[in-house]
Amino acid sequence: MADAEPAPERSLAEAAAERVEDRRGPTSPLSIALSELGAVDRAVYDAIARTPTPSLDDPLRRLSKAANGSRLWLAIAALLALFGGKQGRRAALDGVIAIGVASASVNLLAKSVATRPRPERADPATFAARDIAMPSSSSFPSGHAASAFAFAYAVGRHMPALALPIRLLAGCVAYSRVHLGVHYPVDVAVGAIAGSGIAAMVESAGDGIAERRRSGG
Repeated sequence: MADAEPAPERSLAEAAAERVEDRRGPTSPLSIALSELGAVDRAVYDAIARTPTPSLDDPLRRLSKAANGSRLWLAIAALLALFGGKQGRRAALDGVIAIGVASASVNLLAKSVATRPRPERADPATFAARDIAMPSSSSFPSGHAASAFAFAYAVGRHMPALALPIRLLAGCVAYSRVHLGVHYPVDVAVGAIAGSGIAAMVESAGDGIAERRRSGG
C-alpha cells in the first residue's frame, strides 16, 4: 500500500481564515475571503510549477541569483553614481538606503514574526534549469521582492525616465522567486508592497530632513 501524501502546508491567508472563523464563525465574509485568497495563492503557485517554460527557466534562474544579496541593485547603483551625474548619485544613494531599510525590516523583523514554510517542490528534476538552493528563512514575505521594489521606487522618484524599466526589472526578479519554486505568489506580492512602502517612508523622512536643513531648523 502506498504511503499517503503529506498534507500541504497552510498558507498565511488560510491560517488567518481559521483564526477569524474561530472568532466570528465559518460564515464570516472575512474568513471566506481569506480562505479563497489562500486557495488562489496555492493554485497559482502550482500552475507555474507545472507549466514547462524552457526558454524562461535559465534566464530567470540567472536573474534571481544576480539579485542575491542585492548585488544586481548595487551594481545598478554604482553605474548611476558613475554616469548619472548629480541626479544619478542622489538616486543611487537613496536606492541603497532604501534597500538597507527594506531588507532589515523584512528579513530581520517580518520573517521572524510570520514564519511560513517554503513551498514543497514535488519533483525538482522536472525542470532542472529551475533548480536553486532552497533558502532556510521564512517564505513570507519575499526579501528579494522587497529590496527590488524599494530600490526601484527610490530610483524612479529621482530619475523618472528609469521608473518604468527598473520597475519591470524588479517585477521580473519578484516573479523569478515564484517561478523557481522558493516563494508563493502572496509572498512576493506582499514583499513588493512592503518594499515600495518602506522606500516611500524613507524618502519622505529624507525630504523632511533636507527641508529642515534648508530652513535652518
